[in-house]
Amino acid sequence: MHLTLQQLKLFEAVTRNSSYTRAAEELHLTQPAVSIQIKRLESQAGLPLFDQVGKKIFLTAAGDIMYQASKDILQRVKDLKISLETLEGSVKGPLHLAVVTTTKYFMPHLLGTFLKAYPEVEPSLTFTNRERVINRLMNNDDDFVVMGQIPEDKHNLETYPFLNNILEVVAPPNHPLAGKSNITLEELSRERFLGRESGSGTRMVFDNLLTDNGLSIEPYMELSSSEAIKQGAMAGLGMAVLSRHAIQLELAAKKLTILDVNDFPLKRRWYVVHLKGKKLSLVARTFLDYILVESQQVLGIEHNYLT
Repeated sequence: MHLTLQQLKLFEAVTRNSSYTRAAEELHLTQPAVSIQIKRLESQAGLPLFDQVGKKIFLTAAGDIMYQASKDILQRVKDLKISLETLEGSVKGPLHLAVVTTTKYFMPHLLGTFLKAYPEVEPSLTFTNRERVINRLMNNDDDFVVMGQIPEDKHNLETYPFLNNILEVVAPPNHPLAGKSNITLEELSRERFLGRESGSGTRMVFDNLLTDNGLSIEPYMELSSSEAIKQGAMAGLGMAVLSRHAIQLELAAKKLTILDVNDFPLKRRWYVVHLKGKKLSLVARTFLDYILVESQQVLGIEHNYLT
């Protein structure tokens, strides 16, 4: 068999995405180019690798064997590259990170200062919701991910806490509860709330607190980002639970205020997470060490509220 690494890479991407189109987009190729290479791989194997049922594709028995071998071979090549980079000792090359959207208020600062020290690093920073970050984590798509609420089933994960994540209840300064002390959760449950979509880490933490106190809140509106929730809260659409990282400019401009609510602030942590046993590149290990050691100081210099 005269297989090529490119064919195996394309086959792995098609299988993982269950789609020729998505695999082509991911690898910046045309769909016909991907299809041609997969047909050549099937010709080498002597057996069909996919069954197509309607618009969906499924691995055949031969395809499943090929997929497991592809993952193993591609991982071994990646490990070889990591070993050679480590021997060379130069911190350069790609760094792939996936992070939840709220980290956009501090991750660019950490990455920016890191790149000043290591300008030959080639970063890729993907901001998305918690569910997709978990999918990328389990698929081993990145060097590591950053999130605030790690999966419950964490026996196969390495997790590194590195920064406080303080959650506050916020509202416009003219809200009837602004300035009131010791607001109860029961009082909050009678107010209009803007919330993240189900599966959001912030949403999960708040919902768990309410459940522990025998309460629940059905969000008046569900919005897909902290930025949208901030804008809605400032417009008087409702109050919200947000990370303190996300609201500093609005607090300084007196567009939002923090409410004095019992059981708040909720003190959480941000975590770096990767699969257990994963071999990190020299670039990834260096950046991980950097944020574990330097994040408080770097962000404290630029944003006093983070220390």
